[in-house]
Amino acid sequence: MAEKITVLLVDDHSLVRRGFRRILEDEPDMIVAGEAADGENAIKIARRLKPNVIVMDCALPGMNGLEATRQILWDLPETAILILSMHSEPTWVRQAIEAGARGYILKNAINLELGAAVRRVAAGETVFDPQVEPPSALKGERNSGLTPRELEVLRMIVDGKSNKEIAGSLDLSANTVAVHRANIMNALGIHKTAELVVYAIRSGLVNVR
Repeated sequence: MAEKITVLLVDDHSLVRRGFRRILEDEPDMIVAGEAADGENAIKIARRLKPNVIVMDCALPGMNGLEATRQILWDLPETAILILSMHSEPTWVRQAIEAGARGYILKNAINLELGAAVRRVAAGETVFDPQVEPPSALKGERNSGLTPRELEVLRMIVDGKSNKEIAGSLDLSANTVAVHRANIMNALGIHKTAELVVYAIRSGLVNVR
């Protein structure tokens, strides 16, 4: 029996969290491991639970969801964060992606397919609400090859370096490295680091010293 996808719900409205919990707990492959009502608690609980997916409200009291996303991904780069927002403006979407979020869906969508979105980001895909315009670099209008920067990141992944170590070597944030890692996996259709390393070596994408 496959392991269930563990989810942390972050929203300042308890009724909203309760509604989302019901939706997700109806999914046979998911379990809601915890809830948080603000950014600071979201960070603490995420560090403790290490969930597969965090469903993060954008507008939170105190620290907003985007800042909480940045801080969580610094410690837990493998966690997939799905942003829920009332805002469909491209600026918000871009900021969410820059923070390291793997998806962006609108809270007020009538046909909110939350379970499907959680499943997709858990599998390493990026998910955008049909009503929002994804940043051009993430529209899938790319060839199957990797960019020079992605190849650089891939080489370091093969060398066994962590996101933090890669970030230090390339003078990037760990969040940016996490996004590069997700983009590489999406481009190659691979969702596990071990498989990525094997594929990269076998296909000659990297030279093993």
